[in-house]
Amino acid sequence: MGQTTVLTALLRWRALAAAAMFALCGAAAGAAGEPVWFEAGRPGPLALQAVQRLADAGSHGLDPRDYDVDALRQAVTRALQGPPPDAAATELLDQALTAAMQRYLTHLHRGRVDPSEVHHHFAPPRRDEFDAAAALRAALAVRRLELAEEVAVPPVPLYASLRESLARHRALQDHPAWRRPLPPLPSSPRSAPGRPGKLESGQPWSGLGLLAQRLAALGDLPAMASGYDAMDAVHDAALVSAVQSFQQRHGLTVDGNVGPVTLKQLQVTPAARVRQIELTLERLRWTPLLHGPRMIVINIPEFVLRAYEVEGGRVRVRQTMKVIVGKSFGARTPLFDEDLRFVEFSPYWNVPPSIARKELVPRLRRDPGHFERQGYEFVAPGGRVDATVSGAALDAVLAGGLRIRQRPGPMNALGEVKFVFPNRDNIYLHHTPAPQLFERERRDFSHGCIRVEEPEALAGFVLQGMPEWDAARIRRAMAAGTSSTVRVNEPVRVLIAYGTALVNEGRTHFFEDIYGHDRRLDDALRRRATTGLHTTPSSPP
Repeated sequence: MGQTTVLTALLRWRALAAAAMFALCGAAAGAAGEPVWFEAGRPGPLALQAVQRLADAGSHGLDPRDYDVDALRQAVTRALQGPPPDAAATELLDQALTAAMQRYLTHLHRGRVDPSEVHHHFAPPRRDEFDAAAALRAALAVRRLELAEEVAVPPVPLYASLRESLARHRALQDHPAWRRPLPPLPSSPRSAPGRPGKLESGQPWSGLGLLAQRLAALGDLPAMASGYDAMDAVHDAALVSAVQSFQQRHGLTVDGNVGPVTLKQLQVTPAARVRQIELTLERLRWTPLLHGPRMIVINIPEFVLRAYEVEGGRVRVRQTMKVIVGKSFGARTPLFDEDLRFVEFSPYWNVPPSIARKELVPRLRRDPGHFERQGYEFVAPGGRVDATVSGAALDAVLAGGLRIRQRPGPMNALGEVKFVFPNRDNIYLHHTPAPQLFERERRDFSHGCIRVEEPEALAGFVLQGMPEWDAARIRRAMAAGTSSTVRVNEPVRVLIAYGTALVNEGRTHFFEDIYGHDRRLDDALRRRATTGLHTTPSSPP
């Protein structure tokens, strides 16, 4: 089969999809049956513009091959330079360009895979309706295809910032600083025998020159200093500061030393970072970051909560704090968004049955005194409370006849306040009696719920539309020791999200894929590319 025949077959196959869209949506522009992309029998400037925008899909983290851009470019070039195409060929190419652009705009808006494929029990959030055909029609009417892209992409500043970061990291993929790996770390004077090495301030190391190259390329070392390849070069103040900058961007302990954890992140190639950014851009297409005028967003891999308001279309962050999330093995915090409706001060902790069976009951059999010390009590189905531990009561817990709860107080696992957004997984935000855990660089310690570093400040944000709840009253309620629940007048949307790449104040931050969600998304996208699957997620209900 010749090249022209193959190209014609490909475009005809694509045109079938366009025909189905036209039956539902009508032609993208112009009168019925009139070619959209042709002028005077030849592809016009808009056709060339369409091919260029499809070829540039990679700048959005998409794959130009999804839109048959090479075949379309060849067909447009042939139609421009060869004999004028007949009516059938004109219609075929016209419909193929429209189908490709509509598919591209749909991918920009909704992504390429169904989120439920990569997240167990994940329901795509309710989104605004997006009509790719209408967006394309409006852009064609003013002869500016970029306007269709602008209405398709997520309307958040982070998206544009990540695109810029993507371009910068793509430009580093052939940088000489990554042509060979960094060498093993030197032995530290304070390291125990057999322990991994660590580069500390003032130490020499054969990898200093390569380290300086990488940090300069990444923007952590402001200017490339000379002399780091010399025999007498050491890990000096400039490099220590650059390493600290790198550590801060990667969620590491900021000490300026290069230990095994920092070295592991330094070895990650720009190509791998490119993929992280691409996956984060894909996730942003699912994520309703501007779902309401006020939102609380928790980014799991970053271990950070941000509370923000949207004013005049601009996002203003009001609170930023560390969080502790579910363990990566067996207790992962699920991803969803719900409305925060209640604040419980001095809450009881109703011990989940799974924790009672697997952890608490065995502990109480070994150490019955733990029951009283921690302020536990048994609760019967009718509400009767018993604070006396016994073997029979523990057996009843295992049988489902009793449950265990912890009274408000300094030992309570939820601390002094709990933020409730009803959901099927019974996940909530809460304070903690163990604030020292917030000092860890990796903070996946919980059974699934999310512990917040600054609960009083968060309560102030949630209740700010209720003037009777000032800071003094919030502090009194937290310390009361008597449980009370406040209904929030204006519920605040809580979004539990997952992004391993982030741009903050112009600097790109990267985080570990602690739950493996990036790996699953990457696998799903690669499977789709391998099988040639070009379907798009269905519209949310």
